This record gives sequence, structure tokens and C-alpha cells, in this order.
Amino acid sequence: MTFLTLFAKADPAKEAVAQAANSGITRNLTETATNIPTVVQQSFQNVWADIILFGPKLVAALVILIVGYVVARLVGKAAAALADGIGLQRAAERTELANSMKQVGIQRTVPQIFGLIIFWSLIGVFLMASLGILELPGIGEAIGQVVAYVPSVLGATLMVVVGMLVASLLRGVIATSADRVGLSYAQQLATGCYYALGLLVFLAAFKQLNIEFEMLNYAILIVLGGAAVGFGLSFGLGGRDVVAGILAGYYIRQRMQSGDTVNVAGMEGTIRDVGAVATTIETDENGMMNRHSVPNVKMLNEAVR
Repeated sequence: MTFLTLFAKADPAKEAVAQAANSGITRNLTETATNIPTVVQQSFQNVWADIILFGPKLVAALVILIVGYVVARLVGKAAAALADGIGLQRAAERTELANSMKQVGIQRTVPQIFGLIIFWSLIGVFLMASLGILELPGIGEAIGQVVAYVPSVLGATLMVVVGMLVASLLRGVIATSADRVGLSYAQQLATGCYYALGLLVFLAAFKQLNIEFEMLNYAILIVLGGAAVGFGLSFGLGGRDVVAGILAGYYIRQRMQSGDTVNVAGMEGTIRDVGAVATTIETDENGMMNRHSVPNVKMLNEAVR
């Protein structure tokens, strides 16, 4: 009986606790429902305030972009016209840079590309100003880094054009000089020098763009060093005779011409060709025409017309 009595007495307490809990939940739900309109109203007010504050900035940014586009177009066209006026396209054609660009699918001329670089550089500047007004520093900094890279691109482009022009001029000089001394491989020598100089020019341009090719640089140094050592050894081991023959051939061309009759090495004949290191003499022996090769050094020292 005592246990049942205690159990019966405990039931009212549980009911009181349950009623209190239900009353608190009901009160919280009521307060939340009452605050929902206020919260929604405040949210809309904040959004509207942000729109009112951001609107003028957006308009100003758009105006700057429109003005920047117009200015960039005008300056870009002027830069392209100036580049064409100073002969940038002609220089590109003379150095075969224009043909190389067409082969890789670039149809625009070098002045047009120069104008486009100026155009997009100015667009980047005005875009940075617009983003600064909109207070978007992260995007502005990224675009600023791109714009800061543009001078390097312009410098590398100018370096390639001027460098390839110089390489083309040197190719002509080397070809003419080698041909005058009678080198049969004059064009091949000039072309090889042209491409070697072109490679050095492009490596310098890549360095201007902060693009490094360390392994390629080392390989070029090794090749050039090997070529220098090989040239030194060949000259020391017998190249002097070759050089002497080339120089003798040069002086023979100054004194004699193809078709001249000369006496040399105990024979009389007609000069047919003055090569790099030897001269071809054609003789008439008992009605038979024979050709003999006489070293240029011997020809220079002993030939008598």
C-alpha cells in the first residue's frame, strides 16, 4: 500500500513538468511566428539599402568601361597604323616572320597584333579602375598582374622582330661573303647561321617573358662549345690549308676569269671554275678534252697567263 501511495503521489508532479514544458514550446513558437514578418522586412530593407548604395557605383563602373572601350579602340587603331607606318610589317616579311605566322594559322599582320595588344592593355587598365570603384580588390589585383605583364609581351615581340631582322641581314652578308670566296655551301652556311641566331633571339624573348628553358640553354652552350672546339681542332690539324686555299681562290677570282688560258704545273689549259680550294683547268691533249684540279695555292703562285 505504501508503494502504491507514493506512486500515486508522483503522478501530479510529472503532469506539472509536462505542462510547463508544453507551455514553453508553445510560447517560443508563438514568438518565432510573431518575429518572422519583422525578420523578412529587415532582410528586404537591407537588400534594398545595398542596391541603393551599389547602384551608383555600378553605373560609374559601366561608364568607365564604355569610355575605356572607346579610348582603347582609338588608341589601338592608332598604334597599329603607327607600327605599319614605321615598317614593322615589312620587317616581318623580310625576316620571314610573317610567313611563319601564317603557317601556324595567324592571319593578322604584325601591326594589327601590336594594336590588339595595346587595345587589351588599355581595356585591362579601365577594367581595373571599374573594379576599384566596385570595391572588388581580389579580381582587380589579378587583372593588375595580367596588365603588368603586357610590357614584357611588347618587349619580347619587339625583340623577336628586330632580332630576326638582324639575323636576316647577317644571312645575306654571310651568303654574299661565302659566295665571293667560292664556298659551294654558301647558302647552307648562311641559312644555318640564320636559324642559330633566330634560336638565340627566341630564347632571349622567352627570358623577357620570364619563361626559362634551363636544359635547352645548357644544350645550346654544349653544342656551341663543341662546335668551337671542333673548329679549333680542325683548324689546328689541317684547317689552315683549307683557309689558305679559300683565300687563294678569292685572289684568283680578282686576277683571272673563267675562260682565261693559263700555264700551270707543266700544262696549258683553260680555266673553267674556281672552287673553294681548287681550280678546274681544261686541257686539250691530242684532241681529247681533259679536266684537271689544281689547288688554289699552287694556282695562285705558279699560274701564268
